Amino acid sequence: MGENIRELRPRAPEAEKITINLGHVDLGHIDLLVQDGFYSNRTDFIRTAIRNQVERHAESTRQSTARRSLDVGLRHYGREDLEAARAAGRMLDIRVLGLASIAADVTPELARAAIASVTVLGALQASAAVKAALADRMR
Repeated sequence: MGENIRELRPRAPEAEKITINLGHVDLGHIDLLVQDGFYSNRTDFIRTAIRNQVERHAESTRQSTARRSLDVGLRHYGREDLEAARAAGRMLDIRVLGLASIAADVTPELARAAIASVTVLGALQASAAVKAALADRMR
C-alpha cells in the first residue's frame, strides 16, 4: 500500500533556521522569563522579540520596501513565467522581501536567459544548478 502513495508537491519549509550567539547573562534572562511563564520556550521569546522590533520599525520598512520596489511575501516563478519573459524579449528583475521560489523544472539555461537580477531579502528556493547559474546576478 505504501508504494501507491507519492508526494505531489514537496512541502516548502515554513521557516528558515538561523543560529545566534548570546551572552550568558542574556540567555539567563531569557531562561528566567521562560521559567516564570512569560514565554513557552527560548524560541518563543526570540520570535516575539523579533516581531516587536519589526513592528517598531514598520514605517521605515514600508518606505524602504516601496523605494526598492520589493514584492513582499511569497513570489513563485514557474517555467511558464520565465519562458513567457524570454519569448517577449524581456528579462526579469526578481526583488522579493520574504520567500522567492523558482520552480524545480526551470533549467539553468532558461534562468540565465530570463532573469537579469535577483535580490531576495529572506530566502531563495531554487535548484543548486539554477542558483549557481544566477550567482553573478544575485545582489
